[in-house]
Amino acid sequence: MASLQLHLLPLSTGPCLPSSRFRRSPVRSSTERQALFNRIAPVYDNLNDLLSLGQHRIWKRMAVSWSGAKKGDSVLDLCCGSGDLAFLLSEKVGSSGKVIGLDFSKEQLSVASSRQKLMSKAFYTNIEWVEGDAIDLPFSDGHFDAITMGYGLRNVVDKHKAMQDMFRVSKAGSRVSILDFNKSTNPVIAFTQELMIDNVVVPVASGFGLAEDYKYLKSSIREFLTGRELEELALDVGFSNARYYEIGGSLMGNLVATR
Repeated sequence: MASLQLHLLPLSTGPCLPSSRFRRSPVRSSTERQALFNRIAPVYDNLNDLLSLGQHRIWKRMAVSWSGAKKGDSVLDLCCGSGDLAFLLSEKVGSSGKVIGLDFSKEQLSVASSRQKLMSKAFYTNIEWVEGDAIDLPFSDGHFDAITMGYGLRNVVDKHKAMQDMFRVSKAGSRVSILDFNKSTNPVIAFTQELMIDNVVVPVASGFGLAEDYKYLKSSIREFLTGRELEELALDVGFSNARYYEIGGSLMGNLVATR
């Protein structure tokens, strides 16, 4: 059974739902969540490896692959954290491409920048780190060839606005790939997630003095969208098609939306 990280339904063809459906009451305010990710930044990578037994690296490679990023592309990694997906995107687009890693946490961006300086591959210099808000992207319309978002959408207060802005800054025909916890409609999967959070995630996080910070995971997953709802959200803001994949033993999921 897959472990958890602090991170196949059919193509949705049903009617799009009104945007108000996707504005859920946040468990934490944007400011509180920003403070949380600043606090956990120093141990974030170690915890991810420990809690997922390294599997998060596989899921992130899948997310980047689904984005369709290729040599020479200009790409965006939203809620980039310490930079895992941005570094993978950098390998995809090469020295002739450009990667923007955006996050609202200064501490996470500081960790990402430090990692970049320690890495020897020349094309990693194509990454630029930007402090910004996922619901108010500082980029022009139709700017990016691909967009990724790893374990970020669940923590955005206004998910509809975030998806809307991703649509705005993406080029026609480009793809958005969003990796996160899967909010399963299967009660067994949902129970397993909560059991592992209570008995694995929180106890491990407590060893780093972060038990209270990681307890929010259960409520954030409960307030997240199901795979079907994520497909409908993408179609609602204008993407031409959307498909959601359950991965990691159905504990994780990845939305792929094409503009």
